[in-house]
Amino acid sequence: MRVTTDFWVSALVKRLFSGGGFAAVLKRGSTEAGAVFVILRDRMGGAALFGPAPQTSYDTAKPEERMFNRYDLADEAALDARLEKEKRFDPDIWIVEIEPGQGGIDEFLSIADQ
Repeated sequence: MRVTTDFWVSALVKRLFSGGGFAAVLKRGSTEAGAVFVILRDRMGGAALFGPAPQTSYDTAKPEERMFNRYDLADEAALDARLEKEKRFDPDIWIVEIEPGQGGIDEFLSIADQ
């Protein structure tokens, strides 16, 4: 059984803080099943965007696990434009901004092979 988005985001935030990282929920979406988009900030000011992977990326052994794809975006303006497009398509999305601290992104998100 898959946990609610609200629960999943809360757990992500707590894991980041306990590992010396930072997280902020920029937009709260649907409590039960909102899609999650994660903005990864690095210490040099760079940013990357991760969003839900297509259903074909899921492992049948772990169907409840949330999988993410990295979006290749040129700059901050492209990142903002992509998120605005996603909000128009689905107003129930969640947007979480994170800095993982000492750990890498793969310690917090399951990244689908592209």
